[in-house]
Amino acid sequence: MDALDPLLLARLQFAANVTFHILFPTISIAMGWFLLFFKTRFVATGEPHWMDAYQFWIKIFALTFALGVVSGITMSFQFGTNWPGFMNTVGNVAGPLLAYEVLTAFFLEATFLGIMLFGRGRVSEGVHTLATWLVALGTSASAFWILALNSWMHTPAGYEMINGQAHVTSWFEVIFNPSFPYRMTHMLLASGLTGAFLLAGISAYRWLKKDRAKDVWVTLRTGVFVAAALIPVQILVGDMHGLNTLQHQPAKLAAMEGIWETQRGVPAVLFAIPDHATQSNKYEIAIPKLASFYLTHDWNGEVKGIKDFAEHPPVGPVFWAFRIMVGVGLLMLAVSWFAGYELKIKKTLSPHISKVLVGMTFSGWVALVAGWYVTEIGRQPWMVYGLLTTAQAASQVPKNNIALSLAMYLTLYAALLSAYVSVVFYLAQKAVKGEIQPSSNWKGLSHV
Repeated sequence: MDALDPLLLARLQFAANVTFHILFPTISIAMGWFLLFFKTRFVATGEPHWMDAYQFWIKIFALTFALGVVSGITMSFQFGTNWPGFMNTVGNVAGPLLAYEVLTAFFLEATFLGIMLFGRGRVSEGVHTLATWLVALGTSASAFWILALNSWMHTPAGYEMINGQAHVTSWFEVIFNPSFPYRMTHMLLASGLTGAFLLAGISAYRWLKKDRAKDVWVTLRTGVFVAAALIPVQILVGDMHGLNTLQHQPAKLAAMEGIWETQRGVPAVLFAIPDHATQSNKYEIAIPKLASFYLTHDWNGEVKGIKDFAEHPPVGPVFWAFRIMVGVGLLMLAVSWFAGYELKIKKTLSPHISKVLVGMTFSGWVALVAGWYVTEIGRQPWMVYGLLTTAQAASQVPKNNIALSLAMYLTLYAALLSAYVSVVFYLAQKAVKGEIQPSSNWKGLSHV
């Protein structure tokens, strides 16, 4: 394909936008619930270190929330500029779901975020806690509607086509489509893990800098223990999601596993270089029959290969993105359990494990983006699976215009992402130096 092909450029532009955007809601969802935990512990115990934790992490939450909102706006514009065929064909489904997200989730977050950030000391403790709870609820409700639409695009249900347009016959079937329960659960767990490793990584950074404040200890334990508890559940849910994908999107599953030929007793490919030209794997390292066992629960179960599908996604990107996701997930499991052992048994954290946790502060982003690429590239060539192809939805915007805006987006996003990471560690350094105001004096971000 031509490097300046308009369709490819439009896909790359949307991929750049969604990749940047998804980083921040993922943290916001988890951090909202972590903040609620810190606040309720403070209310229940009266111990100031819980409010110190709340005070520090609400700054990161506010920064994250702001970037998530801004990046989401640019992404929504592209439905009209680059993908008009999408709304023309399935706007009757997508439009209301996006509107529900704004009305029930975004307005809830935006309304009570001000009370959460600036209201303590101006409203009662109970009202401030309620605002924190509603903001946390709003972040999850936002994910509910967005994932309902995204899942519907993978496993469309509850609609009929009239004059080339999708019309809803059952909103229940649209929202709770076949892949939604797995995708929603998988995403919420990914969010929890991303937030937990951010919490653990920044706390470990402060620990390495000899910051032994009580709030560092409790946030460190919270991050590590939540990660240690969630990752086995995520592995189980991921397996269930894979079985759902095998049922509804078998071509994607074949690409994930690197299975070219339909066969029984399919091996689990650990490493290979998929070769599209020869439709085979080079330098393959595999475990015999294992893929059949975990995909069909039968050592000799049959699994369809890529060659059996007239339309299938590009194998290489899906194959490697899947292995990056799984590899980072297994690393998360090992690190969180080792760190959890030290915190639980030794009542401390060694410098070595602390450095590993700092290095994995944003590891959740790596697994998340890799998983998202598996999902979205694996849907190609479809935008709505079996209903609307990506090419049919694309606009006629000149390729030079798309290339220019893509270059601008990439430059801006690289700068913003670098700034975000720098500010997070800058706030950690301020906390280490004791420049974060004590909880007893804190009444909101306006006083920082």
